Amino acid sequence: MASVANEGLAAPEGQRYWLKRSAPLLVLSVMLLVLPLGLLKTLHQPMGAMMWDLYIYLDATNRISSGQIPSIDFFAPVGALGYYLFAGANWLFPNGHPLLLSAWSLLVVTAPLMAVVLIDVQRRSPALAFALLAPFLLYALLPFNIGSFYPYPGSEGFGIYNRQVCQLLYVLAAALVFVKDGRRLCGIVAACMLALFFIKITGIVAGALMCISALAAGRLSLKHSTIAAGIFATCLFVLELATGLVSAYIGDILALLQLNDETLLPRLLKSASMNIGVSLATAGLCIVLAVTDLVRVRERLRGAASAPSAKSFSAIADLPVVWITIFLLAGLFFESQNTGSQPLIFLYPLVLAAGLDHYRRHGNSVRSGVVAVLALAVVIPPAVTIVQKATRAWVGMLGTVRLDHRNLKTLGAFAIRPSFAERAKLMEAMFVENRKAFDELALAGEPFSVLLFSDFDFQWAWLENADRAVSAILAFESLENVRFDTVMSIDFVNPFPWLMDRKAPRHIAIGADPTRAVPPPGNAENDAIRTVDLALMPTCPATPTQTDLLALYAPALLPTHTRVTLTPCYDAFVRNGLMPPSSGSQRP
Repeated sequence: MASVANEGLAAPEGQRYWLKRSAPLLVLSVMLLVLPLGLLKTLHQPMGAMMWDLYIYLDATNRISSGQIPSIDFFAPVGALGYYLFAGANWLFPNGHPLLLSAWSLLVVTAPLMAVVLIDVQRRSPALAFALLAPFLLYALLPFNIGSFYPYPGSEGFGIYNRQVCQLLYVLAAALVFVKDGRRLCGIVAACMLALFFIKITGIVAGALMCISALAAGRLSLKHSTIAAGIFATCLFVLELATGLVSAYIGDILALLQLNDETLLPRLLKSASMNIGVSLATAGLCIVLAVTDLVRVRERLRGAASAPSAKSFSAIADLPVVWITIFLLAGLFFESQNTGSQPLIFLYPLVLAAGLDHYRRHGNSVRSGVVAVLALAVVIPPAVTIVQKATRAWVGMLGTVRLDHRNLKTLGAFAIRPSFAERAKLMEAMFVENRKAFDELALAGEPFSVLLFSDFDFQWAWLENADRAVSAILAFESLENVRFDTVMSIDFVNPFPWLMDRKAPRHIAIGADPTRAVPPPGNAENDAIRTVDLALMPTCPATPTQTDLLALYAPALLPTHTRVTLTPCYDAFVRNGLMPPSSGSQRP
């Protein structure tokens, strides 16, 4: 395995043309220079299923701009890095579509690291560098998940954190397998592990397994791994001393673990079943590699048994079948905690190296052909799925209608098929006219539909009603001569402070899922709820999420706020000091 990393498709010494040798890095640089053009103007995107992550990013951006720090000032289920990258991108490109900002902002981290990988690899083989660059750009530029969670094509504004982790793991895998320079590899490992830690904690577990595999195989030296670990620990220590962020983040993760007590085995089985195609192809590749290299495997096992040593152990760990097995397990562990992702894309650099190594030793043979077919079965389906989903979504923009709104800023830059827009109007009227029935269904713990939060018409109506709610709030403020400085939402997401240039209260959880991401309110949370100026609750239709959140917030909210009907699809809880007796229609 190490041999292909050292040799690859080695180009002759003394390359004739610098441009040819540096072409991969130049292509990456040109892409990074062109990409901002897509953010200077708001490019409408097709409506998709489960757009909630976008709303969470906007909420986080607003909180960060008002001085709040994730995990310190509010409960966050993931790390702060993705939020800060998005906030910075939103500040630089205020007209950029949030979906594109969320996807491309990670390039601030991954592109420089990938450039270091390319610099190291392209000196030996520009073709090999291009082979690593092409999938990286594909997955980084197209904001789509590999798995299918809804039958219709559309944008995918969920699983963003998970996609970011997978792209970081891709860069880490490419470095561990192909980067020869120890100092460069050390820096890439330290940077990737820091980024993984501060995007999603499960990502660093997968990254650590990959690094352990490289260390055991001798690709990552003990010296450089120690230095990388020291850099990682020093950065955490300095950040903790300066802000207290690290301990606060770990506290949030421990709280999440208490809320999510499902055992690991069922999640691993679910992860494997959701990625069964790639998993089976990878397992098949491992078996074929082990069988075709049976002589080498036996020699290394006998060597380790007769003369145990670090060198003999590394020889076993450096077998492609061992590398691939560990990487696969790392990927399945990470995916066991996810809904929506770009799963197992980081197998590609390793599979590429294994295939080249096998070809170098066996040449054109039936065995090499079988290995090539299985390798393609691992890496081609995810790429084809991404291209297909992006093509279907963007071609589907033809014949769509754009969202008509006044208050949604760039969040309103979506389009949908006219039939879905008409259905949204019909269902909204149904929810309003039969509100009691849907309220009772929510109280029973059941949403109107198991696919409700994915349905395009529901997503469309949610944005329309959010726009009307903002208009109603502004009209209320003008009529009563009041201003709601702090706004919260009794819902999973709260983009309203960002839409209205107001503030979100501190301590209220972001991405408030009462089943797995909202700890029971403490004194700080209850104080924030009591003093919030306005709390908004969507009602078309009521869902168990809102019902459960209202139950959590009620002890602090109901004694201090008055409930009014803001619009047919939004109720509002107005702080009593701001509530004129004659305004609104009060609900019990």
